Amino acid sequence: MEPKFFNIPVCVGDVTLRVARGHFVTRHSHTNYFIDVTRQQSCLQGAEAVAQQLGQRLKSNTIVDTILCMDGTRVIGTSLARQLTQGGYVSVNAGKEIYLLRENVSSNGQLIFRDNARFMLEGKSILVLLASITTGTTVEKAIRCVQYYGGNVSGIASIYSHVKEVQGFPVVSLFNTDDLPEYASYAPQDCPLCRKGVEVDAVVDNFGYSKL
Repeated sequence: MEPKFFNIPVCVGDVTLRVARGHFVTRHSHTNYFIDVTRQQSCLQGAEAVAQQLGQRLKSNTIVDTILCMDGTRVIGTSLARQLTQGGYVSVNAGKEIYLLRENVSSNGQLIFRDNARFMLEGKSILVLLASITTGTTVEKAIRCVQYYGGNVSGIASIYSHVKEVQGFPVVSLFNTDDLPEYASYAPQDCPLCRKGVEVDAVVDNFGYSKL
Protein backbone atom coordinates (compact mmCIF):
# COMPACT_ATOMS: atom_id res chain seq x y z
CA MET A 1 0.00 0.00 0.00
CA GLU A 2 1.25 3.47 -0.89
CA PRO A 3 2.17 5.53 2.20
CA LYS A 4 -0.21 8.41 2.90
CA PHE A 5 1.75 11.64 3.02
CA PHE A 6 0.80 14.88 4.75
CA ASN A 7 2.51 18.11 5.78
CA ILE A 8 3.00 18.63 9.50
CA PRO A 9 1.33 21.83 10.78
CA VAL A 10 4.66 23.64 11.23
CA CYS A 11 6.45 25.81 8.68
CA VAL A 12 9.96 27.21 8.90
CA GLY A 13 9.96 30.17 6.56
CA ASP A 14 8.90 28.67 3.23
CA VAL A 15 9.97 25.16 4.23
CA THR A 16 7.37 22.50 5.05
CA LEU A 17 7.95 18.92 6.18
CA ARG A 18 6.14 16.12 4.34
CA VAL A 19 5.83 12.85 6.24
CA ALA A 20 4.03 9.51 6.17
CA ARG A 21 3.14 7.41 9.19
CA GLY A 22 3.76 3.67 9.10
CA HIS A 23 6.46 1.05 9.63
CA PHE A 24 9.70 1.83 7.83
CA VAL A 25 13.09 0.12 7.78
CA THR A 26 16.37 1.98 7.36
CA ARG A 27 19.90 0.60 7.34
CA HIS A 28 20.29 1.22 11.06
CA SER A 29 16.80 1.34 12.55
CA HIS A 30 13.04 0.95 12.27
CA THR A 31 10.92 4.12 12.39
CA ASN A 32 7.23 4.93 12.58
CA TYR A 33 7.50 7.86 10.16
CA PHE A 34 9.09 8.39 6.78
CA ILE A 35 10.30 11.95 6.21
CA ASP A 36 10.11 12.89 2.55
CA VAL A 37 12.57 15.62 1.54
CA THR A 38 12.56 14.84 -2.19
CA ARG A 39 11.37 18.30 -3.15
CA GLN A 40 14.05 20.04 -1.09
CA GLN A 41 16.74 17.72 -2.51
CA SER A 42 15.68 18.04 -6.13
CA CYS A 43 13.97 21.40 -6.63
CA LEU A 44 16.04 24.58 -6.73
CA GLN A 45 13.30 26.65 -5.12
CA GLY A 46 12.90 24.13 -2.29
CA ALA A 47 16.68 23.84 -1.82
CA GLU A 48 17.10 27.60 -1.65
CA ALA A 49 14.34 27.86 0.97
CA VAL A 50 16.15 25.28 3.13
CA ALA A 51 19.53 26.96 2.59
CA GLN A 52 18.17 30.35 3.60
CA GLN A 53 16.84 29.00 6.89
CA LEU A 54 19.93 26.91 7.69
CA GLY A 55 22.17 29.86 6.88
CA GLN A 56 20.31 31.96 9.42
CA ARG A 57 20.63 29.26 12.08
CA LEU A 58 24.34 28.57 11.64
CA LYS A 59 26.46 30.76 13.87
CA SER A 60 28.01 33.65 11.97
CA ASN A 61 31.45 32.58 13.24
CA THR A 62 31.10 29.02 11.92
CA ILE A 63 33.97 28.67 9.44
CA VAL A 64 33.04 26.60 6.40
CA ASP A 65 35.65 25.68 3.80
CA THR A 66 33.84 22.62 2.47
CA ILE A 67 30.27 21.34 2.64
CA LEU A 68 30.08 17.54 2.73
CA CYS A 69 26.74 16.84 1.04
CA MET A 70 25.24 13.60 2.35
CA ASP A 71 21.84 12.07 1.49
CA GLY A 72 21.68 13.67 -1.94
CA THR A 73 21.83 17.23 -0.59
CA ARG A 74 24.15 18.65 -3.25
CA VAL A 75 21.54 21.12 -4.55
CA ILE A 76 20.91 22.32 -1.00
CA GLY A 77 24.65 22.49 -0.39
CA THR A 78 25.14 24.64 -3.49
CA SER A 79 22.41 27.02 -2.34
CA LEU A 80 23.84 27.10 1.19
CA ALA A 81 27.35 27.88 -0.06
CA ARG A 82 25.91 30.79 -2.02
CA GLN A 83 23.97 31.92 1.06
CA LEU A 84 27.03 31.84 3.34
CA THR A 85 29.36 33.63 0.94
CA GLN A 86 27.08 36.29 -0.50
CA GLY A 87 28.02 39.91 -0.06
CA GLY A 88 26.36 41.69 2.81
CA TYR A 89 25.80 38.47 4.75
CA VAL A 90 27.21 38.77 8.28
CA SER A 91 29.46 35.72 8.31
CA VAL A 92 33.13 34.84 8.46
CA ASN A 93 32.54 33.07 5.14
CA ALA A 94 31.35 36.13 3.21
CA GLY A 95 33.21 36.55 -0.06
CA LYS A 96 35.24 33.32 0.24
CA GLU A 97 35.19 30.14 -1.82
CA ILE A 98 33.42 27.09 -0.44
CA TYR A 99 33.96 23.61 -1.88
CA LEU A 100 31.13 21.10 -2.32
CA LEU A 101 31.95 17.45 -1.73
CA ARG A 102 29.44 14.62 -2.05
CA GLU A 103 29.66 11.33 -0.21
CA ASN A 104 31.46 8.39 -1.80
CA VAL A 105 30.55 5.04 -0.25
CA SER A 106 32.68 1.94 -0.82
CA SER A 107 31.27 -1.53 -1.49
CA ASN A 108 31.49 -2.38 2.23
CA GLY A 109 29.56 0.73 3.26
CA GLN A 110 32.53 2.85 4.31
CA LEU A 111 32.72 6.53 3.46
CA ILE A 112 35.83 7.20 1.35
CA PHE A 113 37.30 9.96 -0.80
CA ARG A 114 39.67 9.80 -3.75
CA ASP A 115 43.09 11.38 -3.66
CA ASN A 116 42.03 14.23 -5.94
CA ALA A 117 39.45 15.30 -3.33
CA ARG A 118 41.85 15.39 -0.40
CA PHE A 119 42.59 19.10 -0.81
CA MET A 120 38.96 19.80 0.07
CA LEU A 121 39.39 17.96 3.38
CA GLU A 122 42.95 18.25 4.70
CA GLY A 123 43.18 21.15 7.13
CA LYS A 124 39.72 22.37 6.12
CA SER A 125 36.66 23.20 8.22
CA ILE A 126 33.87 20.88 7.09
CA LEU A 127 30.13 21.38 7.43
CA VAL A 128 28.34 18.02 7.28
CA LEU A 129 24.98 18.44 5.56
CA LEU A 130 22.25 15.80 5.62
CA ALA A 131 18.60 15.54 4.64
CA SER A 132 17.58 13.93 7.94
CA ILE A 133 19.21 12.41 10.99
CA THR A 134 17.59 9.51 12.83
CA THR A 135 20.09 7.64 15.02
CA GLY A 136 23.19 9.70 14.22
CA THR A 137 25.08 6.63 12.95
CA THR A 138 25.58 8.11 9.47
CA VAL A 139 26.81 11.36 10.99
CA GLU A 140 29.28 9.47 13.16
CA LYS A 141 30.70 7.80 10.05
CA ALA A 142 31.03 11.19 8.37
CA ILE A 143 32.82 12.67 11.40
CA ARG A 144 35.29 9.78 11.55
CA CYS A 145 35.93 10.03 7.83
CA VAL A 146 36.49 13.80 7.88
CA GLN A 147 38.94 13.42 10.75
CA TYR A 148 40.71 10.50 9.05
CA TYR A 149 41.38 12.70 6.01
CA GLY A 150 42.72 15.51 8.19
CA GLY A 151 39.66 17.74 8.23
CA ASN A 152 37.85 19.42 11.11
CA VAL A 153 34.08 19.23 11.55
CA SER A 154 32.83 22.78 12.06
CA GLY A 155 29.14 21.96 12.08
CA ILE A 156 26.32 19.52 11.34
CA ALA A 157 23.14 20.64 9.59
CA SER A 158 19.99 18.90 8.38
CA ILE A 159 16.38 19.50 7.47
CA TYR A 160 15.11 17.16 10.20
CA SER A 161 16.96 15.67 13.15
CA HIS A 162 15.84 13.22 15.79
CA VAL A 163 18.93 14.04 17.88
CA LYS A 164 20.26 17.34 19.17
CA GLU A 165 23.97 16.47 18.97
CA VAL A 166 26.33 13.81 17.69
CA GLN A 167 29.67 13.15 19.41
CA GLY A 168 29.47 16.54 21.10
CA PHE A 169 28.70 18.43 17.89
CA PRO A 170 25.35 20.28 18.05
CA VAL A 171 22.99 19.62 15.17
CA VAL A 172 21.45 22.62 13.41
CA SER A 173 18.11 21.53 11.96
CA LEU A 174 14.92 23.15 10.74
CA PHE A 175 12.66 20.52 12.27
CA ASN A 176 13.10 18.19 15.24
CA THR A 177 11.11 15.95 17.58
CA ASP A 178 9.34 19.00 19.04
CA ASP A 179 7.69 19.40 15.63
CA LEU A 180 6.99 15.68 15.25
CA PRO A 181 6.62 14.45 18.86
CA GLU A 182 5.24 11.02 17.90
CA TYR A 183 8.31 10.17 15.80
CA ALA A 184 10.16 7.15 17.14
CA SER A 185 13.23 5.20 16.10
CA TYR A 186 14.01 1.68 17.28
CA ALA A 187 16.89 -0.74 17.00
CA PRO A 188 15.72 -3.58 14.72
CA GLN A 189 15.76 -6.12 17.54
CA ASP A 190 13.72 -3.81 19.81
CA CYS A 191 11.07 -2.66 17.34
CA PRO A 192 7.60 -2.81 19.00
CA LEU A 193 5.93 -2.68 15.58
CA CYS A 194 7.67 -5.92 14.61
CA ARG A 195 6.67 -7.50 17.93
CA LYS A 196 3.03 -6.60 17.24
CA GLY A 197 3.28 -8.14 13.79
CA VAL A 198 2.83 -4.84 11.95
CA GLU A 199 3.96 -5.31 8.37
CA VAL A 200 6.78 -3.16 7.00
CA ASP A 201 5.44 -0.50 4.62
CA ALA A 202 8.70 0.39 2.91
CA VAL A 203 12.47 0.16 2.99
CA VAL A 204 14.14 3.56 3.23
CA ASP A 205 17.58 4.73 2.12
CA ASN A 206 19.29 7.94 1.02
CA PHE A 207 17.36 7.94 -2.25
CA GLY A 208 13.86 7.55 -0.80
CA TYR A 209 11.60 4.58 -0.15
CA SER A 210 10.67 1.31 -1.84
CA LYS A 211 7.28 0.00 -0.73
CA LEU A 212 6.81 -3.68 0.06
